[in-house]
Amino acid sequence: MSLELRNRIYGELSQLTLIDPHTHINPHQPASQTLADILGYHYYTELAHSAGMRREEIEEPGLDPQEKVRRLMQNLAPLDNTIQASWLGEMARELFGFSGEAVNADNWEPLYDAAAAKMASGDWANTVLQQSKVEAVFLTNDFDDPLQGFDTKVYIPCLRTDDLVFHLAKDTVRQRLEGATNTAISGIETLRQALRTLFVHFRRNNAKACAISLPPDFTPTLVSNARASSAIDALWRDGVNASEAHRRAASHWVFWTLAELCSEFRLPFDLMIGVNRSVYPGGVFQGMDLYDSRVSLLQYRELFNAFPDVIFPVSVLASVTNQELTSYAWIFPNVVTNGHWWYSNTPTFIEHDAAARLEAVPRTKQVAYYSDAYKLEFVLPKFNMYKRILAKVLAERFVLDRGWSEERAVELGRQVLRTNVEDIFHVSEPPPEMPDEPARRVGFDASVGPVLAASQTAWGEPAVAGEYTYWPKSTEDEADDIRLADESELPPSTAEFAHHAQDAQTVAVEAVEFDEPAEFAEPEPVTQPEGAAASWGFAEPLDLTKPAESLESSPAAESAFPNAAALPPLAGSDSDDMISLDEIEEVDLSEDLEFSREGAASTEPDAQGKTPELAFDASQTLPELAPEERSMPSEPISQFAEISPVEEYAVHEPDQSEEDDLISLDFDEVDDVMPIEEEDSSRNEERRDT
Repeated sequence: MSLELRNRIYGELSQLTLIDPHTHINPHQPASQTLADILGYHYYTELAHSAGMRREEIEEPGLDPQEKVRRLMQNLAPLDNTIQASWLGEMARELFGFSGEAVNADNWEPLYDAAAAKMASGDWANTVLQQSKVEAVFLTNDFDDPLQGFDTKVYIPCLRTDDLVFHLAKDTVRQRLEGATNTAISGIETLRQALRTLFVHFRRNNAKACAISLPPDFTPTLVSNARASSAIDALWRDGVNASEAHRRAASHWVFWTLAELCSEFRLPFDLMIGVNRSVYPGGVFQGMDLYDSRVSLLQYRELFNAFPDVIFPVSVLASVTNQELTSYAWIFPNVVTNGHWWYSNTPTFIEHDAAARLEAVPRTKQVAYYSDAYKLEFVLPKFNMYKRILAKVLAERFVLDRGWSEERAVELGRQVLRTNVEDIFHVSEPPPEMPDEPARRVGFDASVGPVLAASQTAWGEPAVAGEYTYWPKSTEDEADDIRLADESELPPSTAEFAHHAQDAQTVAVEAVEFDEPAEFAEPEPVTQPEGAAASWGFAEPLDLTKPAESLESSPAAESAFPNAAALPPLAGSDSDDMISLDEIEEVDLSEDLEFSREGAASTEPDAQGKTPELAFDASQTLPELAPEERSMPSEPISQFAEISPVEEYAVHEPDQSEEDDLISLDFDEVDDVMPIEEEDSSRNEERRDT
């Protein structure tokens, strides 16, 4: 009676299509490519190592996948009693057509070939999901994951925050955070802004949870902004050499801020409590960590009380902590029991812990199970294991012991397996409308020049903020792929711009985001209106499509002037108002720079070989001069390309009474600077007089 009842309930539960609320699946390669991906799962490698296999045999660099499987199969005999061996056998039968009782050293080779043939199918991942009756899996995403290139309704993002809380002292983590959020972090306010930007990015891309794995000695505590400020300053200054007190205070402040953001963005905060890292440093990869039964959820009481509107799905690493978790979920409305994690994920512990939860915790506050899988193939045997245990508990404790009907017992099983996952994580809700996030940095450099070619749009080094003139292929189709720092309208298209050269738009661009590869047009050469170049003393025509690196002068301005504009000639060293380029923080190149000629009435070098001083002033714009009034001695212009970025330049405020001595030069329109060819002597004399 009991066995038949269990089988009937199991049969009903097996008809459910499930959502797996926690995995480590890589959405870009969710399924295995060979049997080595399955046997390389840490459950098998750590057990084989525990049974006597040397770590070097398992983790030899460059090891052929088939050879790795052969070595492991020769050492798996001591494991045939474990539940992990049962997973392997069920997986082989259900997914690869294996007919033996158990996979062993004598029969693995035909299985390897059969698995390789099925895995070679381009649709293998979807096949595994369908056979497993799973429609979606939650991921574990690094905080700087761009979340692109996969279906977020099938592979649901989850923001993993361990690095932010526990490793912010590392230079690499801070750099990743600044790059992912396009934020220069200088204190707690900019750090808070960066963390909020992450939540905007994840929520926009259908993230349904925030998650973290916590050591047994961690106690969430509210840290004052003053204390946090000094701690964050120390981390940014000293990195990993910051004191333990500063690092602990920073961890607590970041964690608390994450909880505040979960409240703001309506995200459950998954807490996975109790793991001690690297207890056995000699172990295999992912086989070094163990639980610590000294952990207590009492350490989290301040957190649970402070955020009543945040749902905390809690996983505990040890079954010995399950009674405490059950009691906290019994009392706290915002605490939810969540799965059977790691060392608790074996049938004996699952049955005990699941029965205790089902008997004591409201049925709406239980997430029954997650696979914790790294490859999709593991979802099927793990969930089948749990459904068999759940069927046994429902049959014996609810139908037989308490007189429930089978239908009522099955409905309880359906709720904890499927319905609660949908409700607690708001799975069916579309991503909410989010404020625009700062564009994620992509791989173009300021020295590229005014036009971003298609080859410069790949992900790479961060873009440098500055002034850029660019022309997208389409003014409408591409608009969503480009985000401007000031939310400006896009510049005109290439074709339009070619007829309106003087109307070029130069906008402050913090970064450019390509949700899909941006299709920038190869722009047509754009020239100045006829006669303008000659009157300004430049070569004609001006080709604005050349990259800046083709200019001899571009290195001169690379650090101070984002679009590599040419610089004025070197000023006399005896000037009282000298500054060096590294002191120039910002020059707005969307405004015309004003030039004037100082001092000497001649452009000939003086006795020391110095040319007459030219000064520039970027702080103001003087009245526009008519083209015929714009002139510049040819000698100084010919020296623009000779300026070194470490030289000093004179800056002065031109005398308004001497406007006739000024010329106006828009650096966004300068692609090359050349000396004017000799003209008749009368014209040269006229220029000198001017």
